[in-house]
Amino acid sequence: MPASALMNVMVAAARKAGKSLARDFGEVENLQVSVKGPGNFVSAADFRSEKILYEELTRAREGYGFLMEESGTVEGDDKTHRWIIDPLDGTTNFLHGIPIFNISIGLEREGQIVAGVVYNPAMDEMYTAEKGKGAFMNDRRLRVAGRKSMMDCVISTGTPTMNTTVHEAFLGEVRTVMNQVASFRRFGSAALDLCYVASGRSDGFWERNLHAWDMAAGILMIREAGGFVTDLHGGTDMFGTQTVVAGNQFVHRQLIEMVGDKRDET
Repeated sequence: MPASALMNVMVAAARKAGKSLARDFGEVENLQVSVKGPGNFVSAADFRSEKILYEELTRAREGYGFLMEESGTVEGDDKTHRWIIDPLDGTTNFLHGIPIFNISIGLEREGQIVAGVVYNPAMDEMYTAEKGKGAFMNDRRLRVAGRKSMMDCVISTGTPTMNTTVHEAFLGEVRTVMNQVASFRRFGSAALDLCYVASGRSDGFWERNLHAWDMAAGILMIREAGGFVTDLHGGTDMFGTQTVVAGNQFVHRQLIEMVGDKRDET
């Protein structure tokens, strides 16, 4: 299926920002051995990527609003459309020279995500989805895995930041899941975690304390790949609750039973 004009715009913006990130990623290894370390350098890489995305998308779709990780909200004249952007998801991986990071672009139209792009420039993997048109990785159609038994499944999640109380609750969830699945992964990028579920690389994913830019594009990938994605209440308010759980019909339901909204009830 030929790419739409909208998807061409999004892919072109992601590739241009990706070239900038790839160049910066190539310098990270050298900076690892410096006295100051690569922290400030990576922050600058993040802002450079966001600037490129903002300029490219504004040029192509003048008037659309933005919600960006670094720059926050930019109101547009067109109140029905909003770009939701993470210019560098997987910052810690990037910082340590681990090639699992991405650019994430979601387009929201009247409150619904209608298009998404997630691009990992280190591996040249471009995930794309448009509402009603399917999900793809480098032009290969994506489908969620068909496993029904959790004992056969690889499940991924994200680790919370420093907070002892949250860590204890999270470790309880991990123990619950690990005791019932084949294996467990922590990749370090929520957007790619969702894409990996959409592509069948992993069978399910859950995480708390996410932002809209972490999951906007990935949510559409799951849906267009035939999967199920909700918040941890089983509802559709992923942005409001800052939670997400995804998988095929069977895995999604079982993950909800294992870890769904227990913490929110306390």
